[in-house]
Amino acid sequence: MNTASLLEKITYREDDKPSVTVLLKTKTSKEVRIVMKKGQFMNEHKAPFPIIIELFEGTIEFGINGKKQILKKGDLIALDENVPHDLKCVTDCIIRLSVSVLDTVERVKKVINE
Repeated sequence: MNTASLLEKITYREDDKPSVTVLLKTKTSKEVRIVMKKGQFMNEHKAPFPIIIELFEGTIEFGINGKKQILKKGDLIALDENVPHDLKCVTDCIIRLSVSVLDTVERVKKVINE
């Protein structure tokens, strides 16, 4: 059994980039926490495997194929692989990202640092 907390040890990066932390790894998925401050963003990118995003706290503007929608606390969204998406933090937020165990967290960090 593995356990983790979305709320413990939350840190904001000093360089105005989102913070990425792997919370759990299972046989099939990696559970990742992304912590963002208002105004931070992730440029358009694609995931090589399906993903699930849960907005645990805050509000983001989420773009899919160029169409924007607002996601708020408690919202979930699932995307198939290779769907272009981007996001901008509207209010400070905590995001839970579920990715395939075959995906890499380095890929997510690369998107953040672009």
